[in-house]
Amino acid sequence: MGLMQQAYDTYCAMEPQYAGIYGKAKEPLVPVSHQLVNAELELTLDAGGHLLDARSVEAEQAATIIPVTESSSGRTGKAPGAHPLCDQIQFLSPLYPAKYESYLTQLHRWEVSPYGHPKLSAIARYVERGTIVEDLAQRGVISLDEKGLPAKEKQVVRWRVETGAENETPACWQDQSLFQAFIDYYASTKSGKSAFCMVTGKNAPPASQHPKKIINLCANAKLISANDTSGFTYRGRFTDDSQAATMSYEASQKIHSALHWLAATQGVFIGGRTFLCWNPQGIEIPKPQAAFLRRGAAKQIKYSDYRKALSETLRGWQETIPRDAGAVVAAFDAATSGRLSLTYYSELPVSDFLERLHNWDALCCWEHSSFGIQSPSLSQIADCAFGTVRVSDRQTKLETDERVMRQQVQRLLSCRVDRGKMPADIARAAAAKASNLQIMDAALRETVLFTACAVLRKYKYDWYKEEWSMALEPQKKDVSYQYGRLLAVFEKLERDTYDSNEQREPNAIRMQSVFAKRPLYASRIIWEQLKKAYYPKLKPGVRTKYDRIIEQIIQEISSFPQAEQEEALKDTYLFGYYLQRSALYTSGKTENSQEEE
Repeated sequence: MGLMQQAYDTYCAMEPQYAGIYGKAKEPLVPVSHQLVNAELELTLDAGGHLLDARSVEAEQAATIIPVTESSSGRTGKAPGAHPLCDQIQFLSPLYPAKYESYLTQLHRWEVSPYGHPKLSAIARYVERGTIVEDLAQRGVISLDEKGLPAKEKQVVRWRVETGAENETPACWQDQSLFQAFIDYYASTKSGKSAFCMVTGKNAPPASQHPKKIINLCANAKLISANDTSGFTYRGRFTDDSQAATMSYEASQKIHSALHWLAATQGVFIGGRTFLCWNPQGIEIPKPQAAFLRRGAAKQIKYSDYRKALSETLRGWQETIPRDAGAVVAAFDAATSGRLSLTYYSELPVSDFLERLHNWDALCCWEHSSFGIQSPSLSQIADCAFGTVRVSDRQTKLETDERVMRQQVQRLLSCRVDRGKMPADIARAAAAKASNLQIMDAALRETVLFTACAVLRKYKYDWYKEEWSMALEPQKKDVSYQYGRLLAVFEKLERDTYDSNEQREPNAIRMQSVFAKRPLYASRIIWEQLKKAYYPKLKPGVRTKYDRIIEQIIQEISSFPQAEQEEALKDTYLFGYYLQRSALYTSGKTENSQEEE
């Protein structure tokens, strides 16, 4: 169906519940021929157009729905057409003659039309007096510069009109009757021309311009624009924009309002790019950039129960969502300040969408020491693969360039939604990061190792159909895996000799990169250092335990040809390292608890 059709259907489905209504969502869905702006000033008038009150608007209450025309909604500094009702101070004061005249012309045309509204007369009478700047300055709401002009001339003014009715009169930006009055009025001004709409399939007044402000982070960027008649827009193909595509004004308004609302209420912003995932009928569906299994539940899940928990989560979603429902996934980015691009798009049945999220998490997962078995988020994978380690407040964290982050998250999103394989370069980068643990603190080290193992687990299955267990396998016939186990034992052995406040990195971690390239050489050096400086400090029972484990690992390594023992390690050594380390720390906790008893 395409993005435009899905956005149009979304608006039609959401309009009765959300259009022009505050408080039901993070932002109201904007009605046709309206726009959402942030108002800085609020003026209250009586029915005769006399000023009753003026105040500054607090930031959390600034969202204001205002009527707009096609030209005013996309206005620029070169063509500053006035809005019909609420606008900047400079459009409401005779101190700016051209803009003032433009505003009053717009307001009077609406006021005297068959679609006028009682509140319009009050606002028109007040603005005609031309005292708004003086009134606001006297009340201390605005300040003036040395020329007597507003210091902030672009502050947006919104209106309240007290009609004296028994029931409380809604503010102009909340008045459904005022919204409808302008919709009907503006539709009447466009009734003379008709064209085929490629979205609705009906003949209707066409859109000559399309709204901007779809994404707040790039408010001036338009998704649809055809105003370049002198450049390369039509060269060799069309003579005017209507030959390329036509869309009715109403459809354009609904599509852009829906996309803005979705971005504001559900959008996920990663690296400057906006990611959307929604059902056009408003049914809640999971987000593809996050783990399918909620973290709160995952914390309690052990290895044997993880797949069961995933299946239960899948069934839970399937029971709440109709089988014929659809899912739309899209990503938007501003290539330039004035152009918004659709960088990714997919639509599919929700049933397929849920299964794909489930299948990804079933493979791209690992057991985190603090949170149990789970799947890392897409942004976490990108961070752990391409981020740079930075020190902040005595802690280390990963910082990833925004451009890299948005590109990699979108690649991973495509893999997850479209059943793609884990990219090999991401797997290699994650493994490389996990092979340089010395520069990280304990928390970041755990995150990087967990993420790398999850990524590698899926990568191995996608490309080689290898299934790697999250349980330690002492007899695993993989020399890299066994070397990883040995590295973990060396690390834990040395740490067992440390004082409680000693933070020095063990020899195993300091030599990790060398160990990965020359395992036989590095393991001999580390072992000699341990026997000389640290082995004697261990209790006899602890030495016996380590002797047993090391002997078993050496026997497994020795079963491989000498050439394989000397080769650089494959990334699978991280599996052995992580699992053996976890086993040692788990057994250490058990032994300590038994000693305390």
